[in-house]
Amino acid sequence: MLQRIEISQVGRVYDDGFVALSGASFDIRAGSMTVLVGPSGCGKTTLLRLIGGLDSPTSGRVIFHGAAGALQQPRTAFAFQEARLLPWRTVLANVALPLELAGVAPAERIERATAMLTRVGLGSATRKLPGQLSGGMRMRVSIARALVTAPQLLLLDEPFGAVDEISRHALDDLLRSLWAELAMTVVMVTHSIVEATYVAEQVVVMAPAPGRIVAQFTPSFAHHSPSLRATPEFAAVTAEVLRSLGEAMVGEQR
Repeated sequence: MLQRIEISQVGRVYDDGFVALSGASFDIRAGSMTVLVGPSGCGKTTLLRLIGGLDSPTSGRVIFHGAAGALQQPRTAFAFQEARLLPWRTVLANVALPLELAGVAPAERIERATAMLTRVGLGSATRKLPGQLSGGMRMRVSIARALVTAPQLLLLDEPFGAVDEISRHALDDLLRSLWAELAMTVVMVTHSIVEATYVAEQVVVMAPAPGRIVAQFTPSFAHHSPSLRATPEFAAVTAEVLRSLGEAMVGEQR
């Protein structure tokens, strides 16, 4: 069973010499919520791909630790900024697709997909097509599709960046609820410092040229509900994260 993910001096240099990521080191505890935040070009997506096994580091290692030592890539699912739903398939058929590809029997995959859609608040939309849904609803379908395989590790690349602020807040609350309910490890990329501070147990701040880690925070609040965003406590932590990023960017420009 996965206990932690160790990011050890991880770097990624592309064939043209571009250094996308340099010397990244931190740990991700199993069952935790880690958010990577920073401007475009700082290596957030590159690091997410390396954790997910979609790419390999040119230096360092990504190590999955279990009780008996190193593990292979855990069962992993992805969700991206674009929902990437198949427009000709119903909502239910889209969510069931990973199970279909895995050879799960039709009755079981319909049952599991229906249950997951109910969990994300779309139990009444199973027969609709993606074009009939709002952006926020399409993203809920994307999240349901990612979770229907019961992943140990969920990787999210700017999943709520294309929706309006009200929908984004609702999706952040949904994500935290699903994370708590399903006891999975989540690593999320975002440009939003407010979002990172709200959803994360661990915020990893990154800066570019080359992509690197400049700070880490572990937000801890007395309570966690939508009203938290309006509190001085939340504003103070958000300002601290923003300050660390600003200092890194100013230092880079000198």
